[in-house]
Amino acid sequence: MFVGAQVSLYPMTDAFVPVILSSLKALDPWRKLLRIETDDVSTLIVGPPETLFPALREVYISAAASGHHVVLRCTLSRGCPGEPDDPICQTAALSAPNEPLAHRQQAALEAVRKARRTGEAARAQFSLYVLGMGAHMTEINGCIEFLKASGCFDRAKNFCTRIGGDAGPVFATLEQAFCRFGPPEGHVTLDLTVSANSPSTSG
Repeated sequence: MFVGAQVSLYPMTDAFVPVILSSLKALDPWRKLLRIETDDVSTLIVGPPETLFPALREVYISAAASGHHVVLRCTLSRGCPGEPDDPICQTAALSAPNEPLAHRQQAALEAVRKARRTGEAARAQFSLYVLGMGAHMTEINGCIEFLKASGCFDRAKNFCTRIGGDAGPVFATLEQAFCRFGPPEGHVTLDLTVSANSPSTSG
C-alpha cells in the first residue's frame, strides 16, 4: 500500500515566506513517522493515514494561527497502482473489505465525535474519488450520508462537498472519508481545499 499527499500552502500576504516555513516546521514532530519531501511547488507527505491527517491538521493550524488568509491545497491518494508499496504506510486504519457500509458510517461518526478541538476554524471543500470500482457511487453516497451526520457538513456543491467547523473535527472527518469509503486495497483519492481567515467570512 502507498498512502501520500501533495500539499501546497498559499498565504495571502507579502510575508508569505515565514508563514510557509513556520507552518512546515509543524511537521517536525512527525518526521520519524512520515516521509516528507519539500520542493518549490509542494510538500510530499507519505505515511499511514492515522499519522498523515493529524500532521496535515497541524500544518493547517500553524498557518491559520498567523491570522493571514491562507489556503491549503492537497491531493491525497491511497492504493495507487502506479506507486510501489512502502513499508512506512502500513496501517490498520482502513476498513475491513466485508464490513457493512452502515457499520463503517457509524465508526466514522464515533471517530469524529472523539476528535480533539483545536480552537482554529477550518472551512473546506473536497471531492472523494473511488477509482476502478464498479459500485463506486454506493461508496460515495455512503460517504455523503456520513458527512451529513458528522456535525461538520455545510452543503453540497458542484463536484464537491463543503464542510466546516473546528479544525479538529474537520480533519477527523476528512480522515474518515478517506479511510472508511472505497475498498481498503483499492485506489482512492481525495482532492481538498481548506481556507483560513478569509476576508469573505468577516463582517
